[in-house]
Amino acid sequence: MSADHQSLALLLFSVFVAVTLGITTWVSRHRQGSAEEFYAGGRLFSPMENGFAIAGDYMSAASFLGVTGLIALFGYDGLLYVVGFQVAWLVVLFLVAELVRNCGRFTLADVVATRMRERPVRIAAGTSSVTVSVLYLVAQMVGAGSLVALLLGRTGEAAQAWTVIGVGALMVIYVSLGGMRATTWIQIVKAVLLLGGTVVLTALVMIRFHGDLDRLLLTAADRSGHGNAFLAPGLKYGGGWTARLDFISLGLALVLGTGGLPHILSRFYTVPTARAARRSVIWSIGLIGGFYLMTIVLGFGAAAIVGPDAVRGSNAAGNTAVPLLALDLGGGADSTAGTVLFAVVAAVAFATILAVVAGITLASSASVAHDLYASLRHPGGRQRSEVTVARVAAVGIGVVAIALGLLARDLNVAFLVGLAFAVAASANLPVLLYSLFWRAFTTRGAVWAVYGGLIPALLLVVLSPVVSGSPDSLFPGTDFQFFPLQNPGIVSIPLGFLAGWLGTVTSPELPDAAKHAETEVRSLTGAGAV
Repeated sequence: MSADHQSLALLLFSVFVAVTLGITTWVSRHRQGSAEEFYAGGRLFSPMENGFAIAGDYMSAASFLGVTGLIALFGYDGLLYVVGFQVAWLVVLFLVAELVRNCGRFTLADVVATRMRERPVRIAAGTSSVTVSVLYLVAQMVGAGSLVALLLGRTGEAAQAWTVIGVGALMVIYVSLGGMRATTWIQIVKAVLLLGGTVVLTALVMIRFHGDLDRLLLTAADRSGHGNAFLAPGLKYGGGWTARLDFISLGLALVLGTGGLPHILSRFYTVPTARAARRSVIWSIGLIGGFYLMTIVLGFGAAAIVGPDAVRGSNAAGNTAVPLLALDLGGGADSTAGTVLFAVVAAVAFATILAVVAGITLASSASVAHDLYASLRHPGGRQRSEVTVARVAAVGIGVVAIALGLLARDLNVAFLVGLAFAVAASANLPVLLYSLFWRAFTTRGAVWAVYGGLIPALLLVVLSPVVSGSPDSLFPGTDFQFFPLQNPGIVSIPLGFLAGWLGTVTSPELPDAAKHAETEVRSLTGAGAV
């Protein structure tokens, strides 16, 4: 882009940051001292508002940038992410939303601790929640680096590094000052902008091809260099048994992981009742479903209009496919319309990243303060001190996410989110389902379920081609790869459930029948829920 057009792009891009900071400043004027206000926004949001906020939380950089990039590069195989992300909400709707709202206050550990010894369970669940959150944050940081580097016309490491640092600083500000109330409104604004931008781009793609979807797909296949194979399974996950198992492993992680994501679970506490939580999920399913249908058009549109070679030339992982598509649809790099559309899409994508990182950071800092700190602090400490700890934790989590984001900047953001989903499905989902539905479940079983899924998942990722042993690894010059799959879910998810069962059957303690009965009544009826 020319210097004038780049200035225009940066101006439009800066507007959203100013608006979100304004929202945060306005909300911070309200009292944020109580834990309920800071963690749950006072539980005052309606189902529709919370549904938009959930959609805003879920439609992350992985969806808007990563998934469309994978479809643009690998065609049919990229659709796995679309299917997995959407089907996962059936698990959340039928098994998680209402029961979690009735049984907990702010975090996953609240649900489990209602019928277990609190300290070991809170430490385990808090550790797992923070780990999942940091992995998810890394994906958003990588997406931000790719996006803003492209906006600035620079693809060097320095531009991406400063972008990652800037996003980390902004997310700490949002969480520390505004808490859940500001985070929710930022997510609502972001969801509206993202859906609006996606509708416009989808309409422009279909206009380009005169509404002929067949022509769009055939053009994408022709430009891909793979022909009809681009529209058939197997381009990315075909071939040998390793690739096929990776396909299954990724599918399991995407479908089961959503129910264990801390920042999604925390959203069910921002509404007043369990019925409102269920209605929130129904709203979010409609919004998210429509969005993912449109990402299919955008992914194949990027392949047909921009071309996979140009997408790879801008970003090897495909993270910039949508901004490049917007630039072309508007008339190209030298046109004002192209620059404006590109800048608007970049601003929407950046809004996506900022809203999601704020939600994740808030959930993880809540786990640090409400679970880890509360379990270790001296009895009788003031409630306000827990909120202070959460604000300090947000800074520490931001620093860790920035460092890992700089390390993983060359990986596809949807792929990185797949790893976070695998860890969530391995460590958080087993303990959550066992606590809600298994009468004989014990404290040892809960702790073993968390660590029995968390440790294998992380270990297998470290020993996989993601970290070493291939040209696309984090450390391509070294090779300590022993696990052949890129996603550990097919191994680590069963291990989490198995560890929970084994810990329970070998536990010397007897399950508390009275506590289980109380939890069951509360989860199903809401009696006694906060």
